[in-house]
Amino acid sequence: MSDKLAIEWGRAEYAGLLARWPKNENGRPDAPIFLCAEKNLDMSDELLVNMLEAFHIPCLRIYPGDGSFGRVVLGISGWGANIYVPESLYEDAKELIKGVNEDEEL
Repeated sequence: MSDKLAIEWGRAEYAGLLARWPKNENGRPDAPIFLCAEKNLDMSDELLVNMLEAFHIPCLRIYPGDGSFGRVVLGISGWGANIYVPESLYEDAKELIKGVNEDEEL
């Protein structure tokens, strides 16, 4: 048993994100770049992030406004989620999500 207690509550969503995030030539993490804004009510943000992660593209979700509070209390964010990806993988991510939301206007 370890002498240090690992406090992970509240970090489950970002567990291992830094380890999966690509590093630049100096060993520093690539800058995150905005990919898209997704609704949180129908779990479309969850599906999109899981799809990108399946293709080894790590994602960072930022909940604008008071969305983080809503996510904790209600389980959803009424403001949606802004999705960021590493700058070096932005073009790949953009190509992968092409057409994902095209059928919403039908």
